[in-house]
Amino acid sequence: MANYDASSINKSKRSNKIYKDLDLDFTRNPVTHDISTIEDVDAVKRSVRNLVQTNFYERPFQPELGCGIRGLLFENYSPIIGIFLKRKIAEVITRYEPRVSLQDISLDDEPDKNRLKLSLYFYVQNISDPVTVETFLQRLRSVSYTHLRAHETKANL
Repeated sequence: MANYDASSINKSKRSNKIYKDLDLDFTRNPVTHDISTIEDVDAVKRSVRNLVQTNFYERPFQPELGCGIRGLLFENYSPIIGIFLKRKIAEVITRYEPRVSLQDISLDDEPDKNRLKLSLYFYVQNISDPVTVETFLQRLRSVSYTHLRAHETKANL
């Protein structure tokens, strides 16, 4: 009878657990023709980025899951707003991502481009190397196509 060890199956030499998630770019695996997966640190990084960018009531059946930072992006940026953003981000990561040990959050404002550069520094469980996730938080307003069409027809009258 053969003994199986998780480290012999795992591609990573660092950990005994495999963190696996779907690739949200929906690329096709060339061998299986199924949706590709991402593994280990890449899966955790994608999860952290999704948590930060998710708004409350955005996920069906999980209305409490979200960061809620979009509302603060439209405020005039000040150090106090930066503290609120960091607090909300730290809260959502510690509550919903148990694989992560958050170390630091860095916010750099770029007022000319109307965006904030967010850098998250953390450790993934059972992996000794620090991980960094960088993303931009932008003040964008989306206008629905139906609203534009209704506005155009009223202007033509």
